[in-house]
Amino acid sequence: MEQTYTDENFLDCPVASVQKIVHGKWSMVILYFISQGTLRFGELNRKMPMVTQAYLTKELRMLESYGLVHREVYPQVPPKVEYSLTDMGTKFIPVLESLEKFAIEYNKDKE
Repeated sequence: MEQTYTDENFLDCPVASVQKIVHGKWSMVILYFISQGTLRFGELNRKMPMVTQAYLTKELRMLESYGLVHREVYPQVPPKVEYSLTDMGTKFIPVLESLEKFAIEYNKDKE
């Protein structure tokens, strides 16, 4: 009997809701860098030169909308904007650390 997949099949998978949050091409990398400390937009942009400013802005807004990243705007000229993890974003750090460990082992095995 062939099984068909619908959205209902994914309701039993708690990882599916997280995948929706971190599905962006660079979202995991952004979270990794911000997990190391608060960063201004320009600092983050320099750490990720292969990402356009527009796409970085889009990813940051998405992560902010899901409650993982906090955006602090300071009322000064020139504008100063800093990004940090929220409490929920901080809870994601062990996941990032596990992924980092896996990535290191995976890359060693590929060599």
